[in-house]
Amino acid sequence: MGYPTKVQVIQRQNSEQWYVNFPAAIAHAIEFQKGEVVEWVLQDKNTLILKRVQVVEVAPAQRKKKR
Repeated sequence: MGYPTKVQVIQRQNSEQWYVNFPAAIAHAIEFQKGEVVEWVLQDKNTLILKRVQVVEVAPAQRKKKR
């Protein structure tokens, strides 16, 4: 099953920034972590490869201690 996604661009006076958002289902399946660094590799004009820069271990959720 695919997840159609629109490419967005924000144009400023001296620069532009492009955005591709990941649907939550994809982000959860990949187990993204907030602040994680990834690298885009261009295979050809039709194929982008997203590569993790370093492997991140998924830590279990930390519980809050009651006082």
